[in-house]
Amino acid sequence: MTTITATAHTGTKDAFLRFAMRLDAVLTGVIGIAGLALAPRIAELSGTTPTTEYALSAFFVAYGIAVYALSRLAHVRTPGRLVVAGNVVFTVAAVAVVLAGVWPLTTMGVVLTLGSGVYTLVMADLQYLGLRRLR
Repeated sequence: MTTITATAHTGTKDAFLRFAMRLDAVLTGVIGIAGLALAPRIAELSGTTPTTEYALSAFFVAYGIAVYALSRLAHVRTPGRLVVAGNVVFTVAAVAVVLAGVWPLTTMGVVLTLGSGVYTLVMADLQYLGLRRLR
C-alpha cells in the first residue's frame, strides 16, 4: 500500500531565510549547551561569574529553540524581521558591554564577547539576505 504525506508548501523564495534562521538556531543552541557544561571554566577564562555564564547559556538554548520554532511557521517574513532585529541588538549590546566595562573582562573575555557580536552580525546579514529574496 502507498502512503501519501502532505506537507505545507512554503515556496522556494523563503528557503534561504528558513535556512539562515535554522542555522542560527542550531549553532546558538549548541553554543548554549556547551556553555552550560563549561560555565565555570568559561567564567574563569573570561572574567565573568559562573552565574552570568549559566544565565547567558540558558538564554542561548532558549533563543535557539524559539528561533527554530519560528523558522517552521508557514509565513516567516515577520519572524525573520524580529530575529534580524534581535541579532543586531545583541551585536550592539556585545560591543557596549566591552566598551562600558560592565564586567571586568580578561583579554579572552573581550575576544569572546566581541566574537559573539560578530557571529550575531553575520547571522543577521544572512537572515536579511533571506528577507530580501522574499520581495
